[in-house]
Amino acid sequence: TNSNFPFLSFLFPPPIQPTLTHFTSHATLLSFKSSPFLSIRIGIADDGRKKMDFDSAKSSLVRLRASANSFLSDVEPLALLLAPLLTLLVARVVQSFLRCVHDNGAKPLIVGFVMSSVKLVPGVKRYIDAEKQKVVDQMQSGTKSKRAGWMSELPKEGLGPVVIEKLKEEKDKDVDWRGKCSGTVYIGGTESEGHFAVINEACSMFAHTNPLHLDVFPSIARFEAEVVAMTASLLGSKETSSEGEICGNMTSGGTESILLAMKTSRDYMKAKKGIRKPEMIIPVSAHSAYDKAAQYFNIKLWRVPVNKEFQADVKAIRRLINRNTILIVGSAPGFPHGVIDPIEELGELASSRGICLHVDLCLGGFVLPFARMLGYPIPSFDFTVEGVTSVSVDVHKYGLAPKGTSVVLYRNHEIRKHQFVAVTEWSGGLYVSPTVAGSRPGSLIAGAWAAMISLGLQGYLENTKAIMEVSKQVQKGVQEIPELFIIGKPDMTIVAFGSDLVDIFEVNDIMTSKGWHLNALQRPNSLHICLTLQHVSIYKDFLVDLKESVNTVKANPGPIKGGLAPIYGAAGKMPDRGMVQDLLVDYMDGTC
Repeated sequence: TNSNFPFLSFLFPPPIQPTLTHFTSHATLLSFKSSPFLSIRIGIADDGRKKMDFDSAKSSLVRLRASANSFLSDVEPLALLLAPLLTLLVARVVQSFLRCVHDNGAKPLIVGFVMSSVKLVPGVKRYIDAEKQKVVDQMQSGTKSKRAGWMSELPKEGLGPVVIEKLKEEKDKDVDWRGKCSGTVYIGGTESEGHFAVINEACSMFAHTNPLHLDVFPSIARFEAEVVAMTASLLGSKETSSEGEICGNMTSGGTESILLAMKTSRDYMKAKKGIRKPEMIIPVSAHSAYDKAAQYFNIKLWRVPVNKEFQADVKAIRRLINRNTILIVGSAPGFPHGVIDPIEELGELASSRGICLHVDLCLGGFVLPFARMLGYPIPSFDFTVEGVTSVSVDVHKYGLAPKGTSVVLYRNHEIRKHQFVAVTEWSGGLYVSPTVAGSRPGSLIAGAWAAMISLGLQGYLENTKAIMEVSKQVQKGVQEIPELFIIGKPDMTIVAFGSDLVDIFEVNDIMTSKGWHLNALQRPNSLHICLTLQHVSIYKDFLVDLKESVNTVKANPGPIKGGLAPIYGAAGKMPDRGMVQDLLVDYMDGTC
């Protein structure tokens, strides 16, 4: 071994020219700390004292050059110039293709390519567009004819106070929502009495206010701060594990709360870890607001399947985490099936990987804390879980506040600061805003404050007990209908059900004809009802109508006239999801 060692003169510049003994001591030390360093540079050095023969290396390069020139002597110069450029182009195309396959999957890519190719055939695109329009017209179900009488310009003479009568006339044309809607209206009773009357008066009293002008309306600033603090107290802000820094703001609804949390997490992770190509991972059961956030804020979105219990699959989420991941998501409960995701496991995962975890509590924020106090077996879901960095909570659902009120909360101020937008170069002055909207309705903030203060802890406990008991009764009633099965194990007040024996969307059409308004779901095809105080007195009517509807479809299968079952069924089976997306966009474009 005395004659087979690295290039000592390269590794150890003068005056260090170690002998074999000297080098051996260095080699022992280096091989312990960095063996790849030695393995890369091993050569021959004649007892560690000879220098590398650079003349020999130079001669080898000259011979290599001559051989290459001889081999390429018959090739056109233009070909030599274009070959690397074409190679780069092909490599770029292959890279783009592989990225598309990786991001979207091979099947959607192939289906999309085939459909695009088919549309190039003369007449095919025109036929497909015509068929799509038929579907859109059916989905709108006469909305266009109603729009014919809508005003399109200001009246020449104003109606004055008589406009209130006009409002009442239009209001009377609305659907009778009392007790027959899934979710939608969470307050019990009618809009002219009880709790409704309290928040209506509160909103009217502060209809002129705007929290943008803190110096003019300090009352609204106080109301917002107290709504946020009271909400945070329900979700762990008083616990030692939450570190006592939970903070947040009121927003216009769950979607804005989620949008702000995603924007804030993106900017926070950019500042913390330098991530410039952000990605987030969510289960398929997570709310569609995350898709909005991905589009608005240029975040790559990965959706993973749920497990057999219809919860977020933590293992699947773990496999997708990479150096660009900024955030993962859990729901408590998820909108489709009312199942709480394993928030503790997600928290451990987020904490170990140094990424954010957002928990969607838009439905559960004003039920789960009280259900836990009442003794229901509720798993951990809030800031007491290590790793949770933000949550969204709708006050206008089970908080029984006026529509358009939600709260977004963060674990600390360091994170929340990335939510704000500050402008210093505007000629209008220095500007800073906490949420998406600049001006906000102080009336809704006052209404939310009034709702929470008027009900108090005892009021929320009583309401939660009532709707949790109704939920158990509805679950039991659905299980007693042999053609139906419940999806997952509902943790709260949402009950989802499907069928292997009847078309569940046809059942939905029959229920609609009876005045019920349920939510149609996909993957698997199913329906759900979100139970509120409106259902406490009539849930038995729901079960009776549901059983009758199932029996009707079983006895007379097939869509009813004007029903949407064929559309829902076809949309669920259609392989080209781009076409389904086009249908939805065209429907919305013709509706609003």
